[in-house]
Amino acid sequence: MALGRLMSLLATLAAAGALGLVAVLAMLWLGQSAMVYLPAQSLDAEPGTVGLAYQDVRIPTADDLLLHGWLVPAHDARATLLFCHGNAGNISHRLESLALFHALGLSTLVFDYRGYGESQGRPSEAGTYLDARGAWDYLTRRRGVPEHQIVIFGRSLGAAVASRLASEVRPRGLILESAFSSAPTLAADLYRPLPVRWLVRFRYDNLAHLSRVKAPVLVIHSRDDEIVPFRHGQAVYAAAPEPKTFVSIRGGHNDGFLISRRVYLDALARFLRSLAR
Repeated sequence: MALGRLMSLLATLAAAGALGLVAVLAMLWLGQSAMVYLPAQSLDAEPGTVGLAYQDVRIPTADDLLLHGWLVPAHDARATLLFCHGNAGNISHRLESLALFHALGLSTLVFDYRGYGESQGRPSEAGTYLDARGAWDYLTRRRGVPEHQIVIFGRSLGAAVASRLASEVRPRGLILESAFSSAPTLAADLYRPLPVRWLVRFRYDNLAHLSRVKAPVLVIHSRDDEIVPFRHGQAVYAAAPEPKTFVSIRGGHNDGFLISRRVYLDALARFLRSLAR
């Protein structure tokens, strides 16, 4: 009798565990957008806060939305940087990067994806790709910036957006910082041992995008990155076309470029000089 009760208890616990697992997986399936996109609508500052002159711009997309962005010009700019930021906040949280790019002699267009900041719409993977293409078309068609003077830059989620754009157009160069190999692969790393790879609806596949890129590539990744493991940066670099450069920095996912400021700036400056040649 005791053995029978024990077996019954174990079966009940197993059933409860299975139901719990199903519930967790269901939440992961249904809540993916809220986990991937973390937009902030309120702008906390503007480039003038850090002493940068700028123009407030509105960028049309192919599906008739208007995105908000800032164009930060540099005198006698060596290139124009198209900046695709990460998945959280909005453009007002990228002022430190804008200041660094300006110090390197770059004009920069930074824009908010749909649903971020003052941009219209709701975020989606296809939408972020349309947003980046809208920003590219704004620079090339409305501002008359030649394609060969544009460097596409993407950080974290923005790296996948940037690599996709670079696979469709011909920029002067492509810079990927804190990039993951693909969304399913990153999810599998973050949520072990759950079988999330098969549940992820987002692709954001840097490796596939890079197979179609025809521009020099710089990959920057921190060995201390607590969100996107260093091996992802290595995989992204391996998939990138030649000519390509890999730079290792230190610091966290969100502050590595500041913690390693000198190494970071030197790497960007060298890459920009190589593009000029």
